[in-house]
Amino acid sequence: MKKILWMLALLVVAVLACVVVIAPALAKDYQVIRFGTDPTYPPFASKSADGSLVGFEIDLGNALCERVQASCKWVEIDFDGMIPSLNARKIDGILATMAVTAARQRVIDFSSEVMTTPNALVFKKGAGLDASLQAVKGKAIGYLQGSTQEVYAKAVLAKAGAKLVAYPDQDRAYADLQVGRLDAALQDLVQAELGFLRSPQGAAFEAGKAIESDLMPGTSAIGILKGNQALKALLDKGLAQLHADGTYARLQKQYFGDLVLYSNK
Repeated sequence: MKKILWMLALLVVAVLACVVVIAPALAKDYQVIRFGTDPTYPPFASKSADGSLVGFEIDLGNALCERVQASCKWVEIDFDGMIPSLNARKIDGILATMAVTAARQRVIDFSSEVMTTPNALVFKKGAGLDASLQAVKGKAIGYLQGSTQEVYAKAVLAKAGAKLVAYPDQDRAYADLQVGRLDAALQDLVQAELGFLRSPQGAAFEAGKAIESDLMPGTSAIGILKGNQALKALLDKGLAQLHADGTYARLQKQYFGDLVLYSNK
């Protein structure tokens, strides 16, 4: 009997030791939060002349980390590599204008809303190109790989006869648009109007009307690892503080003027 009790005691000690070892790994304190970013998407994220990261999401992310008493580490990744990098634990979160879709929610989780923006086609001024099925037939239309624009392009525009071209980043799509390899780029409308279309390179182009489709939901949030409730709670708390103390409104005004990005739904 004593032998059995002794063995049970050893078993309890062993189990408790395992808990002590495992618990810190599960209860990460996030002194550093690694955010994935695609710096080809001004004014949300881009690089300045000296190579530093700038933009609304960069400033928002840095302020968010400050509110939760963490440091931000930014990891540059092509957009279609964001979710694989997250699931490989190379980053902790995706702060890259990533729309919340049912397909993505099956593989990752999201924070509360960061912003809500529409999508549209960008094309040469005077082309009269819109998103109607007749207008896009035979046209070369580019989109960002891994984006909701890709889902819409394949489901709707391809069936209408458009020629689709995928790009790993937005800058390459713009480059082909400028030299005439593309007739239009399907993208975030706010980014187009406040980024590319305000630049010297975009002076000869314009954006069409906003396209409303359930295939391209406008609400974006921070993507996080599936089941990581601790980080979600931390980020949601930080985002709420940014709204409460006026930081979000200030950054929104700085980058987007009178546009209101936060739907508060």
